[in-house]
Amino acid sequence: MSSRFSAEQINELADIEEVDVETQQAGKPRRTTIWIVVVDGDAYVRSVKAEQGQWYQAFRASPNGALYVGDRRFAVRAVPVTDPDIIARVSDEYMRKYAASEWAPPMIEPDTLPTTLRLEPVQARP
Repeated sequence: MSSRFSAEQINELADIEEVDVETQQAGKPRRTTIWIVVVDGDAYVRSVKAEQGQWYQAFRASPNGALYVGDRRFAVRAVPVTDPDIIARVSDEYMRKYAASEWAPPMIEPDTLPTTLRLEPVQARP
């Protein structure tokens, strides 16, 4: 069963321009500023550098990391997305949300599509 962000968090993620993701790279935490979109109440990210993106490679090697929204940190797990319908809807949302940016079209290039990840919050264990 996947965990989900709260409705309030999802609304904020849908509206915010950029977030930071923190991954482990060479044994050290590293933050990268990226775009995020929301489709059907789930948060998605994608690497504009396709599989060459360092943060993407780090999430693939170890799916646990963190999402920073402003000064708040959320532990997350990055889950690869393979469903073509969801990938297409994520692409549509990137083009809608970031339409004014010259970086929007590269986000939907064929080589970026396999880098689509769903971010799920990781609940702290008691």
